[in-house]
Amino acid sequence: MLLVDEPAGAADSSPHPIREFSQSRPSELLNSRETGFEAFYCEPGIGGAHEKGGVEGEIGRYRRRWMVPVPKVASLAELNARLAEADLADDRRHIEFRAAVVAEDFAAEQRFLSPLPGEGFDTGTVLWPRADKFARISVGKCRYSVPARLIGSRVRIRLTANELEVFDGSRRVAVHPRLAASGAEHLDLDHYLEILLRKPGALPGSVPLAQARAAGTFTAAHQQLWDAARARLGDGPGTRTLIEVLLLHRRLPAASVTAGITAALGAGTCSPDVVAVEARKHADAAGGRAGADQVPAGPAGPVPRGASVITLPRRAAPLPCDGRPAPSVTAYDQLLARRGEKGGA
Repeated sequence: MLLVDEPAGAADSSPHPIREFSQSRPSELLNSRETGFEAFYCEPGIGGAHEKGGVEGEIGRYRRRWMVPVPKVASLAELNARLAEADLADDRRHIEFRAAVVAEDFAAEQRFLSPLPGEGFDTGTVLWPRADKFARISVGKCRYSVPARLIGSRVRIRLTANELEVFDGSRRVAVHPRLAASGAEHLDLDHYLEILLRKPGALPGSVPLAQARAAGTFTAAHQQLWDAARARLGDGPGTRTLIEVLLLHRRLPAASVTAGITAALGAGTCSPDVVAVEARKHADAAGGRAGADQVPAGPAGPVPRGASVITLPRRAAPLPCDGRPAPSVTAYDQLLARRGEKGGA
């Protein structure tokens, strides 16, 4: 059984009753067969004062112990990690006049509880927003990017407390951490690479690039390659070279692509083809390849240690001049003449 605090306006005698909570039981979400709960609200008024005080008292105790001062975190995932540590510490506390800690009392009572359901209960919410012309979807006053090919189409998303998943049909195409601040954006640089190939001048000042730098996915190695490519090829072609390298992240692990960039720069080149070859060597030596959206399978045997990249040698000096004469195909003209004689005969 699950005791649920009575929300404001739940009682029928409230000046502004909420119709959803004016029933005798909470929503079907809590009483469903998937959860296995039999939930009920606190009894309104004096008769349920002891129930309501128990719920609010425990919430207040936990808040004062673990949420004061207000924790400063960078994401919901970090906050959840702190709360998980607080739960473990809370299990080790003693309640007044009891010899055992909370965790020991729970272990003694757990055998009397009903078993958990065999199938997990999906707490995510499914929505169908439409992607705008900037390849973004709006969910709860926050915006998230989707692959550019989905511009103008409706996509299925699964929204949970921690993250947002985007699906194109049955295939998952994007995962974002859930945002809390109104007007916040989370834009993935990979979703805009096809557009940036046509408009490379939009990359330097773009928001997705700034967020990729802050997240650490756009590393110093990428910046070195970009600088070298622009110095050698110019701004536009150099940026396109970088984008072609960024596209390799869809097929190869990030560590392998970074190793390929380092090997190519060490050989004195910024060619995307050289980066791809060196990245594949690193991936094969490390035990296989895995794309950015794929979960690598566990290796059948021990993972090889000490993998290294075979780099191209840097030329200390230009190649010497070749003194041989240029090749000629004059001798092959005789074949054409003989073919003409046979045709005339």
